[in-house]
Amino acid sequence: MSNYSASRLSEGNKLFPCVIHIDALAVTFKIPGFFNGKETTIPMSRISSVDIETPLIGYSTIIVETTGEGKIRAHGFTKSEVKEMKQDILSKIL
Repeated sequence: MSNYSASRLSEGNKLFPCVIHIDALAVTFKIPGFFNGKETTIPMSRISSVDIETPLIGYSTIIVETTGEGKIRAHGFTKSEVKEMKQDILSKIL
């Protein structure tokens, strides 16, 4: 079971940082907002691919593509965190 929280210094995460929870059965994205929030849980069986964007300077983004839900993007993590998340998810879906 792993939990990752986006940096408050990154764009879009100043007041309410994004949180990603990964366990053996699913990945949960918690993207809070000022008036509303969004929580999405994706079973491992519905994940089709995991991509990461790691710029030379700045925070990284993880993109999880699903069968049916589309793409879910979460920004504000370090390069090592997104690489670790990708490996963790891929090891559970293969």
